[in-house]
Amino acid sequence: MALRLVCDFDLRKDVLPGLRARRAASLASGARGGGPGILEDNYESLRILNVERNGNIIYTYKDDKGNVVFGLYDCRTRQNEHLYTFEKDLHVISCSINSERTLLAASLVHSAKEGRKNELQLGSKCLTLLVEIHPVNNVKVLKAVDSSIWVQFLYPQVESHPPPENHLLLISEEKYIEKFHIHVIQEDGNKVVLRDSGHLPRERVAEDFVWAQWDMSEQRLYYIVLKKSRSILKCIQFSANEKFNLMFEAPLDITLSASGFELVNFGCDDLQDQGNLSKHLTLCVFTNHTGSLCVCYSPKFDSWEKITYSVFYFHKGHSKTFTAALGSVDSLVTKGLTFLNLDYYVAVYLPGHFFHLLNIQHPDLICHSLFLTGNNEVVDMLPHSPLQSLSGSLVLDWCSGKLYRALLNQSYLLQFLWNTQLDCEKMAVLHCVLSCGRDPRFLEAKIIQWISENISTCHSFDLIQEFIIASSYWSIYPETSNIDKLLPYSSVLTWNTEIPGITLVTEEITLPFMKVHSFKGYWEKLNSNLEYVKCSKPCLLYNNSMVKREWHSLISEEKTGRRRSMVYVRNIFDNAMKVISNLEARNLEPRLTPLFQEEDYHQRLLIGLMVSELREHLLRHLQGIEKKKIEQMVLDYISKLLDLICQILETSWRTHHLHPWVLHFRRASAAEFTVFHIMTRILEATMSLFLPLPPDLDNSENNEKLKFSIIVRLPPHIGQKICRLWDHPMSSNIISRNHVKQLLLNYKKQPQSSMIDKSPGSVEFLPLNYFIEILTDIESSNQALYAFEGHDNVDAKFVEEAALKHTTMLLGL
Repeated sequence: MALRLVCDFDLRKDVLPGLRARRAASLASGARGGGPGILEDNYESLRILNVERNGNIIYTYKDDKGNVVFGLYDCRTRQNEHLYTFEKDLHVISCSINSERTLLAASLVHSAKEGRKNELQLGSKCLTLLVEIHPVNNVKVLKAVDSSIWVQFLYPQVESHPPPENHLLLISEEKYIEKFHIHVIQEDGNKVVLRDSGHLPRERVAEDFVWAQWDMSEQRLYYIVLKKSRSILKCIQFSANEKFNLMFEAPLDITLSASGFELVNFGCDDLQDQGNLSKHLTLCVFTNHTGSLCVCYSPKFDSWEKITYSVFYFHKGHSKTFTAALGSVDSLVTKGLTFLNLDYYVAVYLPGHFFHLLNIQHPDLICHSLFLTGNNEVVDMLPHSPLQSLSGSLVLDWCSGKLYRALLNQSYLLQFLWNTQLDCEKMAVLHCVLSCGRDPRFLEAKIIQWISENISTCHSFDLIQEFIIASSYWSIYPETSNIDKLLPYSSVLTWNTEIPGITLVTEEITLPFMKVHSFKGYWEKLNSNLEYVKCSKPCLLYNNSMVKREWHSLISEEKTGRRRSMVYVRNIFDNAMKVISNLEARNLEPRLTPLFQEEDYHQRLLIGLMVSELREHLLRHLQGIEKKKIEQMVLDYISKLLDLICQILETSWRTHHLHPWVLHFRRASAAEFTVFHIMTRILEATMSLFLPLPPDLDNSENNEKLKFSIIVRLPPHIGQKICRLWDHPMSSNIISRNHVKQLLLNYKKQPQSSMIDKSPGSVEFLPLNYFIEILTDIESSNQALYAFEGHDNVDAKFVEEAALKHTTMLLGL
C-alpha cells in the first residue's frame, strides 16, 4: 500500500504479557487478589489513555477487584512501570504525567452500577485529581464538577534538569481552559511532594471555544471561537520559559455550532460514539518544519454518493474543496474521514472508498497529489478503525491499542509507478517517491529504468524533464527553507486534465493575523511564507532564460572579435571546472558515455554561466545564509542536473550492453537503435531547459559519414525533415532524389522533339540536359502534384544544381 504503518507500540504485545506474568507470579506466591495483574475477564478494560511529548504511553486497566490501575510504557527502555491504583470502581476520562514522573493528573467519574460496563451515568460527578507518585503519597482534588474535565501536563523543550515548577492544563466541557502552576520540593532524599498543596496558582488560557486541538510535540494549543457566527482559529504557543503567547488569529470559512464541543489529541475520548463517526464533522490542524499551516475539514455527511472535504493552505493563501465520488450507493459510509500528517503530505482516507495523498508543499496543481479510488487495493489495506494523527507522523489506533509511525511506502510506490496508465498518477507518484529521501541513488536508478522502458507512454508531460527537475529539487530542498520559492519543482506549470473520481474548487482565503512581532524556528518560517503571499511577488523560480541570453551574447561577441574582460570569462570557466570536478567525484566507476568529459569551449561556457546566474539568484533572495553555503548549494544543484542526464544515458548503455563510447549506425543493432531513440529524447528534454550537451558535429569527413549513416536509417518522413535543416550537399542530394522519385512515380513517356532547347548558361552535358528537360515538362503538367511535399522551392533547377555539385565532388573537382 502507498502508506506504510510501522507499529511502534502494541498494547496487546508490549503490555498484556507482562500483566499476565505479574498475575501468575502473584497467584504462585499466594498473594490475595493477585496484585496489580490482570484477569482474563478484564482484558477489554486495557486501553491507552495518552501519549506524552517524550513518547511515553499511559494506559489503564481494571484488576480483579475493579480497581483502576495506571501504567506507563517507556518508549526508550521498552519497559512497563506501575504508576498508581485507585481502589474504587471508577471510569477514567483523561490522564497525564509530568516529565519527571513524579506527579500524575487524572480525571475520573463513577462507573454505572447497572447497564453495560463502563457506561456513564448522566449527571455523575467528575473528579480531577493530582497525585504524588514518587513515592505514592498525597492526593489533591483539583476539580469536582458535573462536567467532564481533561488534563494535560506541559513538557519542557529540553529535559536536561527538573524544572522548578510544573504546569498542568485543565480543559473543561464548560468551554474554558486553565493552566495550573504546581511547585514541588524534595523531602527525605528523593521524595517529591507539593510545596503548597492548599493553594495552586492558576490562570485562564482560553474560553468560549467550540473546538480545540493539542500538539504534544510542539506544545501548541489550537482552538476555535465563534464571533458573530464566524469561526476564528487561534493558536497559543507554550514556551520553555513557562510563558504562553497568542501567536495568530485566522478566520475559517466553516460552519460550527455554538453548542458544539470537540477535542482533538487530548488523550483517548471513548465517551464519543466511535461506531458512528460519519455523523460527526472532522477538523484538525497540521504543520511541519517548513512553515506550513494546514487546516483539514470535513463536514457531516449529507450524501451516500459523494463526500466533501476542504484543506486550508494558509501558508499558500488559498483553500481547496474536494468532492470525491463514493461509487456504489449500496456501500454505506459507517466510518469517519481520517486526516493523517505525513510531513510533506497529508493523507485523506475513507476506509473502503478512497485514499488521497495531498501535496501540501506544492498544492497548486492537482496532478502533484495522488488520488486512489475504491477500485484500487490500497483503499482496503489500511485499518478500518478510527485513526488519530499525532505529532511527528505518529498515528494512534485507539481501538486496537496500537501506535504507528506512518511512512510513504517506497517499494509500493515504485511498483505502482510501473503499473499505472494515467499520466496524472505517474506525475504524483514520481514526486511522492522522490520526496521520501531514503537512499536517493537507489530510487533514481529505479526511476531511470522505468523512464527508459516507458519513455513513449506519457503524453501530458516530458518524463525526462520532470525527473531531472524534480530529483534535483528534492536533492537540495531539505537543506534550506524558502528554496521552494526559488528553484523549480516541476516542468509542468498548468494542468487542465480532470482526475477521475474527484473534483475541486480553489478559493483565496484571508491570511492569519500574527499577534507577535518576534519570530523563531517554525514561526519565522510561517511568517516568511505569509509575507511572500501578501506581497504578491512575481515568480522567483529560477530558469535558464537569463543564461541563454548571456550565452548567445558571449558566442556572438566571440564571432565578431569582441570579448568581455578576461577576469569575467576566467571566472565562468572556473565555475565550470568546479562543476566538472564535482560531477566526477560523484562517480567512482569510469563512464561508458563521454558526456561532459570533452574539452568543449561552448559547453563549459554554458555550465559556468549556469553557476554564476543561479548563485546570483540565490544570493539575492536567500537571506541569513552564508555565502559559502549558497555557493556549495549551487555547485551541488548544477552537478545534480548534469549527473542525472549522465545517469539516464549510462543506464540505457549498460542495460543494452553497448561498448564504451561507441554507438554504431552503419550496422546498428536493435539495442543501439533503442539507445539512440533515448538519446534523441534526452536531447529534446534538455534543449527546452537549455542544459549543456555536446554541440552539433561539424562537417568533417568522419562526422559527415556519421550524420549520413544516421539519416538513412531514420524513418523517411523524419529523415526528410532533418535534411531540410542540414545545409549540406548531402542533404541537397537526398532532397533531389526524393523529388525526382515523386515526379517519376507515375510518369508516362510522351513523344519528345529530337532537338533540345538549351537555355542560357546550361551545361554542355546532354544526358543531364535531357533529364532536366523531362523533369521540367512533368512539373509544368498536372503531374506536378506529386512534387516533394513541404518543399516548394525544390524544382528541376534545384535538382540540376545538386547533380552537378554531386558529380563535381565525386570527380574531386
